[in-house]
Amino acid sequence: MPGTSTPRYILLPVYSKLAQIILGILGLFYILYVGQDILIPLVFSFIFSILLNPAVNYLGAKGLNRVLSISIVLLISFLTIIGIVYFIGMQCALFADSLPEFEKHFTVLLNDAIHWVSTSFNIPRTAIEGWIDKLKKDGISNGPAMIGQTLGTISGVLAVVFLLPVYMFTILYYKPLLMEFIAELFPKKEHVMVAEVLMETKGLIQSYLAGLLIEMVLVAAMNSGGLMIIGIKYGLLLGILGAILNVIPYIGGIIAIALPVLMALATGNPSQAIWACALYLFVQFIDNNIIVTKIVASKVKINALISVVVVLIGGALWGVSGMFLSIPLTALAKVVFDRVVPLKPFGFLLGDNQPDVTKEIFRFKKTKPVSKT
Repeated sequence: MPGTSTPRYILLPVYSKLAQIILGILGLFYILYVGQDILIPLVFSFIFSILLNPAVNYLGAKGLNRVLSISIVLLISFLTIIGIVYFIGMQCALFADSLPEFEKHFTVLLNDAIHWVSTSFNIPRTAIEGWIDKLKKDGISNGPAMIGQTLGTISGVLAVVFLLPVYMFTILYYKPLLMEFIAELFPKKEHVMVAEVLMETKGLIQSYLAGLLIEMVLVAAMNSGGLMIIGIKYGLLLGILGAILNVIPYIGGIIAIALPVLMALATGNPSQAIWACALYLFVQFIDNNIIVTKIVASKVKINALISVVVVLIGGALWGVSGMFLSIPLTALAKVVFDRVVPLKPFGFLLGDNQPDVTKEIFRFKKTKPVSKT
């Protein structure tokens, strides 16, 4: 009919759609990498704000002003964090006092290792010492760069620490405005679906972070108690550091095991190192099969393959922060994918609902080759 317009759809070939998807992914990764100094504090602030929002609502329901409620919750949270950091710092100071003794034991251990390698593999001792000297010289030559990177990391951490309270306060204060903004983005007929996504997202983040805190406490208690029973020096510090490193999926657990083993070899005896390795393997078994499955992963249903890939991608983009954020952000993406019909296959790919292996998905039949005439 004249005066009316019908929507026109452009059908693109498959290779054109694939090219657009690849360019979109590359553009997203580029933005994430370039804007990490801005995005990392914002993402952490949003996640922690969602975690603390129930406490703010509780104080508000008791009649406190919203500004006062937010201030009290943030003050208690950061005082708790400062107390934990101070305790770890005191343990590190005690460790620093014994560094000369540690260096002495480590030198003896290194000489024993050089002698064993030389006699076992028939490699001249001078060659091994030459390789070690070369590594030391390379380390010294790269020292200024490493110092610069360390200072840059410290300054980045301090920037995040100072920005987090500001971001979290404003996010919690302007929560009604942000919710209204999200409502304006979608038509009213889709508000039910948006509300379900927001509720599921909030529940996922809160349960995941609360589960991580419980996991850290339990793992720290098992690590520290076991190391002190074995008799490894600074068992309390190493146990707490191991629990913190365990938060980083897959990679953190390996580093956590290496620390007490090295400490046992440098200050104790090989039997203590073996017992420490056995202890951490036992704790990892309990953590992965009981604590994580019952407490942490009850809401985060991401399969192991995707978990490893996103952790590596997160580490390449945002370093340690990216490794920590990769799992919850992927879980949030899965929540959205499961609700949007065209993206449901990607949500299924991220999940851990393994189909029945006996189910025949495709019918692969042998076909006769087409004869050319």
